[in-house]
Amino acid sequence: MSRNAVQESLYTTIFGTETRAGKAFDVTLIIIILASIAVLMLESVGEMQAKYGDWFFTIEWGFTLFFTVEYALRLYCSPAPKAYAKSFYGIVDLLAILPTYIAMLFPGANYLMAVRLLRVLRIFRVLKLMRYLEESNVLLAALKSSSRKIFIFFYAVMVLVTIFGSLMFVIEGPEHGFTSIPYSIYWAIVTMTTVGYGDLVPQTDIGKALASITMLMGYSIIAVPTGIITAQMGQHMTTQRQTTLCPNCSKPGHENDADFCKFCGSDLAQKEKET
Repeated sequence: MSRNAVQESLYTTIFGTETRAGKAFDVTLIIIILASIAVLMLESVGEMQAKYGDWFFTIEWGFTLFFTVEYALRLYCSPAPKAYAKSFYGIVDLLAILPTYIAMLFPGANYLMAVRLLRVLRIFRVLKLMRYLEESNVLLAALKSSSRKIFIFFYAVMVLVTIFGSLMFVIEGPEHGFTSIPYSIYWAIVTMTTVGYGDLVPQTDIGKALASITMLMGYSIIAVPTGIITAQMGQHMTTQRQTTLCPNCSKPGHENDADFCKFCGSDLAQKEKET
């Protein structure tokens, strides 16, 4: 088999889902991802770590080597390796293997928190599962399309909590726990988001009236981002029926009769092959 034939075979198996080998590869990868996440969670339990620490270390390196080989094979067989490496799933695949290697650079006890952070970053492997959930692509596209609207909404909320927090600082003052404007803004955020920890409560009648307005304001605007994202998801679900998703760079927007990706040039037609 020539090199091109090997790459084409690997591409059909790794990036495609139409062949028997491709489906088996996807199922195997999903099981390994879930197993690696389970090991990460068990490793965070003190008793389990003390008893099975060496086993966890060995198993984790096994997972890391597997994901490293998988990432290398994706780069090797992809028609556009740079496009794949820069894509969302390419970055996620890289994040799935980097923490374990970087942790080797911090063996000292002084860097314990850094190592712990790197280990927790392995939870990004759960994002690898999104590749196999077709609906997740609709969600990602909807979030991307509504990003500017969400940013404007977030900015408006920040303006409101700054105003309400500043007013509460003036009304209540340090004697009632509102010791600074940032701390008062924290109260406004907790109140407007309807979380209500109760660690900071206004005491005066004017302060309680302002708190009531803040609560009602929170209830009136909390559904806004949900409506924005829902509308965008509905639009993308409608248009997705006439489009195809690229298996290499995961970008949608291709017509059903398109043969190649308009972003990275990958072959969109996956012919079913029996292996």
